Amino acid sequence: MVNTDPVADMLSRIRNAILVNKTSVEMPHSKMKQKVAEQLQAANFVDKVEVEDAGIAKKLVVTINKSGANARISVIEKVSKPGRRMYAKADEIPTVKNGRGVVIVSTSKGLMTGRDAKKQNIGGELICKVY
Repeated sequence: MVNTDPVADMLSRIRNAILVNKTSVEMPHSKMKQKVAEQLQAANFVDKVEVEDAGIAKKLVVTINKSGANARISVIEKVSKPGRRMYAKADEIPTVKNGRGVVIVSTSKGLMTGRDAKKQNIGGELICKVY
């Protein structure tokens, strides 16, 4: 089955894993998913991001939290959807929960958090917001 929005699928898998108290989730690998997961790791929302080479296809394994600990993600949602892309200039990038959350932006310099994009004065497509 071909997924039309792989990043939305990734976010749904993470959200569902948190709801059933799983500590990690695995999914098919793509560079975009890996970069989004690495941004979540850099913002301290997930513990670890690994790429497993399982024969033909690679797998992306995201460790949400250590066993016995609570997840640090309350809400994770896609902002830009295939039917409606959301773009923002550098000064229009939203802040999430007064800076306690992050918005991940796809810019011409790669994926970065909204805070980093504002510092570099770069706009782009709003991928997701997490808090």
